[in-house]
Amino acid sequence: MKTIIVPTDFSETAYNAARYAIGLAQQLGVSKIILYHAYELIVPIPDLPTAVPMVNMEDLRDASIEGLHKMKNELAGELPASISLLVRADNHLLAANIDQVCKEEEVDLIVMGITGGSQLEEILVGSNTVDVVKNSSYPVIVVPTSASFSPVRKIVFACDLRKVAKTTRKEPLHKLLDAFTPELLVLNIQKEGKEHMHPAENQELDNMLHNYNPQYHFVDHPNVAEGITAFAEKQSADLLLIIPKKHGLFDSIFKRSNTSRIAFHTNVPLLSIHE
Repeated sequence: MKTIIVPTDFSETAYNAARYAIGLAQQLGVSKIILYHAYELIVPIPDLPTAVPMVNMEDLRDASIEGLHKMKNELAGELPASISLLVRADNHLLAANIDQVCKEEEVDLIVMGITGGSQLEEILVGSNTVDVVKNSSYPVIVVPTSASFSPVRKIVFACDLRKVAKTTRKEPLHKLLDAFTPELLVLNIQKEGKEHMHPAENQELDNMLHNYNPQYHFVDHPNVAEGITAFAEKQSADLLLIIPKKHGLFDSIFKRSNTSRIAFHTNVPLLSIHE
């Protein structure tokens, strides 16, 4: 791994995510971190009152670059000599264009912050992060505001065991597991005592993970999201891994409200690798 990108809105949450990325870069031997800000120019609509403030494109870009350099300077003292800290700003929507930026910069991993609080705060601050998790094909680590970096030694891989081996992109998964060499706990939440045993698919999953000596855990819990976070915290996991699916058990988890419940109300950073 060579490059981590940290999308930022210059909030304390974003600063915390950047500090987490610095620690992660040291663990993984990453040599470059990019602080990235996507700013949007709001196009005026003729029917709106003339009192609506007009924003100049150059002013927007200058403010973005200024914020990025301020952030870079404030983090410089925490940066080891082996890691370069770069900045980039673009005028576009973050979630819609982050993959193109990652391709251009040869990014291996996205690290973003997310915060808790009131429902309104979760919607306003968390929306960009949730949208990136749902839409990006690159691995994303979501860092709660209350989380500080500790070396990733134990990962909880929460999955529903239905076609997980077929829908999981093995290359990025194996790349990250090879880099972390973690203790790997595979978790399945069973609702109302119903066992979700699929022998053939379980064997495919075991074949996919056999190099990492996975330990399998089956836990009864009426609420999947709460069961996952409770298990991860009980096990003192350093990272919670989820493969968001378009259909199936995690389809409901990755609707915005339930995603917020996972990401906002746990201290465990969440790693998403899209199917």
